[in-house]
Amino acid sequence: MAAKEKPGNNIQIRNKRASFDYEFIETFTAGIVLTGTEIKSIRLGKASLVDTYCVVERGEVWVKNMYVSEYFYGTYNNHAVRRDRKLLLNRKEIRNIASAAKNSGFTVIPTKLFINGSGLVKVVIAVARGKREYDKRQSLKERDDKREMSRSFMK
Repeated sequence: MAAKEKPGNNIQIRNKRASFDYEFIETFTAGIVLTGTEIKSIRLGKASLVDTYCVVERGEVWVKNMYVSEYFYGTYNNHAVRRDRKLLLNRKEIRNIASAAKNSGFTVIPTKLFINGSGLVKVVIAVARGKREYDKRQSLKERDDKREMSRSFMK
């Protein structure tokens, strides 16, 4: 028996700039600790991953500078817009992320925020290495080539 899809489960907020600026080495899916007004804002699609990053502090992973708009109907219970939010990962994943982040040239960035089938908000984070200028040009060239091939295929 298939579970019914809840409305609003198609929310997917992406960090599009991250795939252009970074080369993803390894990805992890993590839960995130949110307050009531934050989850309501995310279900409305009012969040952004631009300029966000993750840090490991005292055995916990935190996402910093993530924007979640204030909930319109929230009163004095409304949340701070850019507060630090804790990510939920197991110890082995946290150890892997911490060891990778200590290496020079690597960083941990959130790439996607989505709501799963159970209605829980999940974040896909990636251990990434910054691309050089010539890598970015290569990415642009590959994207343009794919676009041209799909155009010629459609004709």
